[in-house]
Amino acid sequence: MKLVLLSGGSGKRLWPLSNDARSKQFLKVLEGENRERISMVQRVWGQIEANGLGESSFIATSRAQIEMMRSQIGTDVPLIIEPQRRDTFPAIALVCAYLNSVQAVHPEEVVAILPVDPYVENHFFDAIKELEDVLNRSGADLALIGVQPTYPSSKYGYIIPSDEKTWHTDYKRVSHFHEKPSEKKAEELIRRQALWNCGVFAFKLGYLLSLLESRGYPTRYEELVERYQELPQISFDYEVVEKAANISVLPYEGYWKDLGTWNTLTEEMANNQIGKGIISDDCINTHLINELEIPVSILGLSNVVVAASPDGILVTEKSASPRIKDFINYDQGPMYEERQWGWTRILDDQTYEDGRCVVTKRVGVEAGKSFSYQMHSNREEVWTIVKGHGEFVHNGNYMKVQPGNVLHIPAKTLHTIRALTEMEVIIVQSGLKAEKNQIVELYSTWDEVSRHCVK
Repeated sequence: MKLVLLSGGSGKRLWPLSNDARSKQFLKVLEGENRERISMVQRVWGQIEANGLGESSFIATSRAQIEMMRSQIGTDVPLIIEPQRRDTFPAIALVCAYLNSVQAVHPEEVVAILPVDPYVENHFFDAIKELEDVLNRSGADLALIGVQPTYPSSKYGYIIPSDEKTWHTDYKRVSHFHEKPSEKKAEELIRRQALWNCGVFAFKLGYLLSLLESRGYPTRYEELVERYQELPQISFDYEVVEKAANISVLPYEGYWKDLGTWNTLTEEMANNQIGKGIISDDCINTHLINELEIPVSILGLSNVVVAASPDGILVTEKSASPRIKDFINYDQGPMYEERQWGWTRILDDQTYEDGRCVVTKRVGVEAGKSFSYQMHSNREEVWTIVKGHGEFVHNGNYMKVQPGNVLHIPAKTLHTIRALTEMEVIIVQSGLKAEKNQIVELYSTWDEVSRHCVK
C-alpha cells in the first residue's frame, strides 16, 4: 500500500500565522515528545515513520511549499509537486499519474489518501493499514475511515451506513453522505450510526487510472502536468466519492480532531501562551500566539485567541474563528517565510512617489546552509551582517564576513552567502517598481559554488 499526504491549503483559516507560503500545517504550535515545538506536518510524518509507513509514503504539495516542507521534515521525503493549486481531485489525479508512470506502481496496489493535519493517536495508523484488507474483502471501489462521533457536531461531514443487515463485523457499506448538518440533524444521524468523515480513504490505483482514461485525461505524470489546468477545480469528495456506487467504511473509535481553525488548534496546545506578552489571571480559556518582538497584553478577555505575526494581528472569540477566511482580503504577499536555508521576515515595504520601491528584510541562515548563487535583474541590495560568521561570494570574488560588515550588491551581479555559524542579515532591496525583477540562478548548492567560484 502507498500512503499519500495531501498538503495544500491557501493559509487563510489560521491567519495571521499562516499565509500562502506557510499554510497551517507548518505552524510550530504543538508539542513534541521532547517538549519542543513542532508543526502538524512534523507530528504526522513522525507518526507515519513510527508506524513503519515511511518507506511507502509520499507528500503531495504545491511549488510554494517545497522549501518549507524540506526545511521541516528533511530532503529525503518524496514530494509530488502540483504545478498550480486547484483542489483535491486534481491533486489526487496527479498523484495517481505519478505513482503509475514514475514509480511504476501496479494497478492492483492500494493507495491511501490522508490529510496532512489530523490530530490522532498512533493507533489511528493501524486503521489506515486495515483499509487494504477492507477493499479486498468488500470488493468496494473506495474504503473510508469514519470516526465515531463524540457529540453532534455541525462542523463535520457525516458518513451514513446502509441498512444494518448488511453490516460486517469490522466494516460497513455506505449509503450516502451528509455535509455539515445542523446540530439537531447531527443528533438524528448519530442515532442512525453515522460516522464523522475524516477525509481518509483508499482505492486501488487502477480504479482512478480508469476514471481518468474514461474522461480523456492522460495517466502519465509528465503529460498530466502539461494538461493540469484542464482538470476540474473540485474536491475529490464531490467529484468521485459521492458519485461512487460501492463504498465501504471502517469505523474508528479513537481520538481524532481536525485542527483547521484557531478554536480547535488551541485545544491541543500544551501552553496557552507562545511569545512575548501577558494574559491576566481573570482570562479563562484564552490563548496568545505572538511571533512579534513586541509584547502583547490581554486583560479580562475569556474564550479568545490573539495571534500576532508580521502578516497581521487577529483578535477573535474562539467560536467565531472559523469565519476568519471570509475577512482576509489584504493585498500583500507573505511577510514571513521559512526557507530551506533558514527564514526571512519583511520588516518594511515602501513605494515612493518617484516609483522607487524599498523592501527591508531580516534574514536568518542556519549554520552550514547557503543561498543559491543568483542575481537580481532589476534590484540592488545592501546587506548588513548583524550576527554570525560566514563566507560571501560576489561575482566570483570570495571573502569571509562577520558582524558589522556591509555588503553592496548591484543589480545583475551574482552573489551568495554560506553560514559558518548561525547568521542574521539585514537586507535592504531597492529598485523601480515599474521594472519587474527576475531572479536568475546559476548554481543551487554551495558545493557547485565551491567548485566553480571559490579559489
